[in-house]
Amino acid sequence: MASILSESLNSSSPLMITNHPYYPLEVEIASYLANEWSMQVLLAIFSAVCATILFGTLTIVNRVHPNLPTSEKATIWWFVLSGAIHLFFEGYFSLNHTRMGPAQDLFGQLWKEYALSDSRYLTSDPFVLCMETVTAFTWGPLCFIVAAFITTSHALRHPLQIIVCVGQIYGLILYYATSMFDHYYKQVTYSRPEFLYFWGYYFFMNFIWMVFPGISSVRTIARAFKALEKAHSTSTSTKVSRNGSAKKQN
Repeated sequence: MASILSESLNSSSPLMITNHPYYPLEVEIASYLANEWSMQVLLAIFSAVCATILFGTLTIVNRVHPNLPTSEKATIWWFVLSGAIHLFFEGYFSLNHTRMGPAQDLFGQLWKEYALSDSRYLTSDPFVLCMETVTAFTWGPLCFIVAAFITTSHALRHPLQIIVCVGQIYGLILYYATSMFDHYYKQVTYSRPEFLYFWGYYFFMNFIWMVFPGISSVRTIARAFKALEKAHSTSTSTKVSRNGSAKKQN
């Protein structure tokens, strides 16, 4: 009876495969299948999609808001691209994390290519799953909202831009930190050692969200408060001066 139950459980669970190119080499990946498309094809498609979003966004903004400064147009494009990557690409991972190993659709193969730099994406790692879910369904929609607010000079543009950027940076820091902790304290490495995978995928493709923070919004809000305090100080000084003059006349 026990053997029958054991066989039943084994047959209902996904096949765990260790013969794969991911680090650590002994990690088990459920029902893993190698990508059908090459790395060059996948990166070309991903680059083409990003370029399409770039030119599409700039074309629409130039037609609807031609007088916006170039820096604002670039910021809009960045948030539209970020929102698309967060909501659709990372959202795909959040919803399909249990079937990443055998996936052969475009996003599935792209994630398996990226996972050469971080195999946690193929093992339903709790931290990566939670982090990507928050990023996809919180920061993703907010990126689109910020982009829309920039075009209308909405009063909430700068506070929301700071919130989104701080959230992205915080998630990125934790992403790096958890990987480094496992590497140095548990001697577990998730990235292959090749330059492309560690420095290209793992480091650079994530670090760009650290380089583009909400510093412009911080400066804008700081200038606004400085101007408000200056105006308040001037108004207070004027009232004191008027009251003093009135007392002298009396």
